[in-house]
Amino acid sequence: MKMPPDPFEEHEMAAQQPERQFTAKKLALCGFLLLATAAFIALGIWQIERLGWKRALIARVDARVHAEPVEMPAPPQWQAINRDDDEYRHIRAEGVFQNDKETLVYASTELGAGYWVITPLKTVNDGTVLINRGFVPIERKDSASRSAGQISTPVSVSGLLRISEPNGTLLRSNDPGADRWYSRDVQAIAQKRDLGTVAPFFIDADKTDNPGGYPVGGLTQVKFPNSHLQYAITWFVMAAMSVVFLWFLITHKQTQIAPEQ
Repeated sequence: MKMPPDPFEEHEMAAQQPERQFTAKKLALCGFLLLATAAFIALGIWQIERLGWKRALIARVDARVHAEPVEMPAPPQWQAINRDDDEYRHIRAEGVFQNDKETLVYASTELGAGYWVITPLKTVNDGTVLINRGFVPIERKDSASRSAGQISTPVSVSGLLRISEPNGTLLRSNDPGADRWYSRDVQAIAQKRDLGTVAPFFIDADKTDNPGGYPVGGLTQVKFPNSHLQYAITWFVMAAMSVVFLWFLITHKQTQIAPEQ
């Protein structure tokens, strides 16, 4: 004969069910918080490492910018040029400007909106390098309006070595077909102007007065965003908050509600 269910056992099982559900959820949340804490700490450590790297980079670049200019790398050395070791080196090149092949690249500077004047320089060692001679305002876009600055005699140009800027900017792409340029893309400009083989970098000219006052050189912005310390602090604070929440969960007891009699 089947015995009827014990009402006291049913009541006890019903009372234990919420507690088991609470414990399972608590364990899952604790596990998530442990993983989150570990991830936040790892991200904070990574930002500290990035901070050290960025400070070292800034120190190296600062030393390059303020060093005396050295001779531009010769063509056999071009393939070894790279951003980490060479960008912002202070270099010097001698040759003749190919003014009829200049390219205007849209620029927004401290002097307002206008263009960078990018002119090929045929160097004495039979290499060609693009020179960013500097900035001209929109009303000086036409080279005829600044003819005094179209130097045709041999020159010596010193400035900062810069790595090519392919394709365009984040918001605007270069359009070689329409001759519209938003970045100093060495390879694309060389192809458009039929320059043949050119250096894989360009030179930002120093602030040397040009005849007629244009282009205006020496406007290179050597700035590196360095927010790694703030990011590291943010990650470590989030890790601390996760630990506090984890401690609260571990020490928190489920509130027991006494059943009605």
